[in-house]
Amino acid sequence: MTMTDRREWMGLVARSDPGMLAHLLGELPPHSLARAPETGAVMVRGRAGGTGAPFNLGEMTVTRCSVTLAGGEVGHAYVQGRDKPHATRAAILDALMQGDRAEAIRRDVLAPLARHASQRAATRRAKAAATKVEFFTMVRGED
Repeated sequence: MTMTDRREWMGLVARSDPGMLAHLLGELPPHSLARAPETGAVMVRGRAGGTGAPFNLGEMTVTRCSVTLAGGEVGHAYVQGRDKPHATRAAILDALMQGDRAEAIRRDVLAPLARHASQRAATRRAKAAATKVEFFTMVRGED
C-alpha cells in the first residue's frame, strides 16, 4: 500500500489501534484545536446485495477533531467510537501529512500501521476459514 491517497491513510489511521498510533506518533507536535474532539452519531447506509437501493442501516458513534499545527498545516479526522485522544492523534497525523514530514510519517507511522492491519485481516481470514463447512451429497441407496 503506497498511502498516497488521503482517503487511504485516513481510513487506515481511523481503523488503527489507538495505543499503537500513540506509540508510533510519540510526542505530539505543537498544535491548537481548530475543532475540539466531539462525539456524535452518523447514519450508516447500506445497499441490498451491494448494488441495490440504499437503505438506512442504523446509527454509529463517531468522534471528530480538527487541529492546526504551528506551521499552519490543518488536519481533520473522524474515528469510530468515543476515543477523543485517538481522534486528536488522527487529525495531527493528517496535518503532518500535509507538510514536509509526510515521507517520514508515511515510513515510520503509516507503514507499520498498514502491516499491523494486514496481519489482523489475515488472522480474521484464518479464523473464518477454520469454521468453513463443506457440504456434499452422498448417493442414497434408493435408486
